[in-house]
Amino acid sequence: MPFVELMHFPDTHFPTTEPRLFGTHIPFPSLSESITECDCKIIYICRNPFDTFISAWDYFDKIKDHSLSALTMEEAFEMYCNGIIEFGPWWSHMLGYWNESIVRPNKVLFLKYEDLKEDGNFCVKRVAEFLGFPFTQEEERNGVVESIIKLCSFEKMKGLEVNKSGMLFKVLENKHFFRKGEIGDWVNYFSPSMTEKLSKIVEEKLSGSGLSFEIMHS
Repeated sequence: MPFVELMHFPDTHFPTTEPRLFGTHIPFPSLSESITECDCKIIYICRNPFDTFISAWDYFDKIKDHSLSALTMEEAFEMYCNGIIEFGPWWSHMLGYWNESIVRPNKVLFLKYEDLKEDGNFCVKRVAEFLGFPFTQEEERNGVVESIIKLCSFEKMKGLEVNKSGMLFKVLENKHFFRKGEIGDWVNYFSPSMTEKLSKIVEEKLSGSGLSFEIMHS
C-alpha cells in the first residue's frame, strides 16, 4: 500500500483506479485538506503505548544506517517518554485521530490493535459497515468474515514469501515489519521503574479524553 508522505517522489507509483487505498503515519492535524475535507474514509489503528515502544525500538534499530551506533533501550525509552519519535509524540498522534473519530464518526474509525487480535470478527464487520459495505447474512453464514481474518492474520502475512525476502521502495526489507505481533510482550523488557514512568505518562496525557488502554502488568 503506497504511503501518502512519499507521494512527492517521482519514481513512486500509485494506483490510478478507484477506490484507492493509501497508508500514512502523518498526524491528523498535518494531513492536507484534500484528505480531511473530502469524502474519503480514514481508518486509524493504534497499539497500547507499552508494546508500541518495544516494537518501534526494535524496528528502528534494524533499519538504521550501519554507520550509526545503536541506541540502548534506556536511551530510546527516554526519548519516547519525551515525545521524541518519528511523526511526533505518540499521545498527540493518537488523540488527534481519537478526537476526530468522536466529532466525525463517519469520517474516522478508531481501532486498537488489541481489539483486532482479541475479537477480529467484530472488528472486520465494523470496518465493513464503516466503509458502507456490510456483510450480508449469506456471506456471514458462508464464513466470509472468518476467511478474511485468516487471510489477513499476522501469522499469514509474516509467512508470505514477499514479506520474507521482499523490499519496500528498494530500501527497506519487508521482514522488518513483522516481529511477534503479541499483546503484552513489553513485560519481558520493562523494568518496574519504566512501567511506573510510562503508566504515569499514559494517565496524564490521555486523562479526560475517554481513550484508555488495558495494560497487562507482569
